[in-house]
Amino acid sequence: MIKHDLPLTGLKILDLSRILAGPWCTQLFGDLGAEVIKIESPEGDGTRQWGPPFFDGKSAYYLSTNRNKKSRVLDFKNPGDLATLRGLVRSADVLIENFRAGTLTKFGLDGEAALELNPQLIYCSIHGFEQNSDWGTKPGFDALIQAMSGLMSITGTANGEPVKVGVAISDILAGLYASNGILAALLERQRSGQGQLIEIPLFDTQVSCLANVVSNFLTSREVPKALGSAHPNIVPYQCFSTRTQPVMVAVGTDKQFASLSQVMAADWHEQDDYRTNPRRVENRHRLVPLIQELMLTRARDDWLEIFAAGDFPYGPVNDLGDLFDHPYAKESGLFVTLDDGLTPGVRNPIRFSRTPLDRYESPPELDEHPDVKFD
Repeated sequence: MIKHDLPLTGLKILDLSRILAGPWCTQLFGDLGAEVIKIESPEGDGTRQWGPPFFDGKSAYYLSTNRNKKSRVLDFKNPGDLATLRGLVRSADVLIENFRAGTLTKFGLDGEAALELNPQLIYCSIHGFEQNSDWGTKPGFDALIQAMSGLMSITGTANGEPVKVGVAISDILAGLYASNGILAALLERQRSGQGQLIEIPLFDTQVSCLANVVSNFLTSREVPKALGSAHPNIVPYQCFSTRTQPVMVAVGTDKQFASLSQVMAADWHEQDDYRTNPRRVENRHRLVPLIQELMLTRARDDWLEIFAAGDFPYGPVNDLGDLFDHPYAKESGLFVTLDDGLTPGVRNPIRFSRTPLDRYESPPELDEHPDVKFD
């Protein structure tokens, strides 16, 4: 039960998005207190069928990205439903859509038409590519974006086949960029009194999120390769095998490297070839095998105990079963039961001091709220 207003209480979000990128954005707004009306076709969001596993009749995939929303079915091909939808557009603060470019134009619901209905509307489109480009009408599925953006070329083991990230990271990043863009546009609207159009291309988003890797390429023109768990700019920063399970070591500074070297009873930090990070990167091919050889002499838990005496980041490589039982996960309340008292979920990671996020309504059944509208 909510005992206080949430940060976005009163904000009206019209969600015309499906699958992941858009719904991830609108779920975040719902967590923050906005009123989110999810408009679905009679068939419903495709992720409703993306399973198994299913929980209480809903796919786990759908559950992951649709809490704190109301569901209303409107058939765009039905004149009455289309009129109802236009009424919702007139009263919304934000509209988010990820239809294939040109689809909503046929129904008079494209960005320009929507702004004519509601000049203060923030209208956000999420697509694979910029709509005005030659690629604008091409579909933008996450796996395709991961492949085309270069992400898959740097993911996986050296000399291995291209590997995608284990979650649809391009979609999730696009949803987060969309939320930032929308909030910025809402702040600008307070000054200008005007709405505007926002476009979030998945391809551009993913390339921008290659961060230091794409910067490495732009400054050196050397094409980066997959390094497994290793880091292109920092050494040692990777997983090491032990006699049992692996350990992740994430040394980011020379001081941390000295600490690692000392707790491992080595003198690497005193050698000119390894004293500084640039030298360690240059001599990665020599240093990493030395560390690995020593790591294989003990079990994982032995190394974790030894590393506890140092001052550098390290940790086990957990699977989700390990994560669920992790002491921090329990202490922080990372895993929650939604407000229906039944559905499991993950707590929103944003921590507010005055307005904690304590609303976790279960994702709605299809057309669970057939008459819902904005106040």
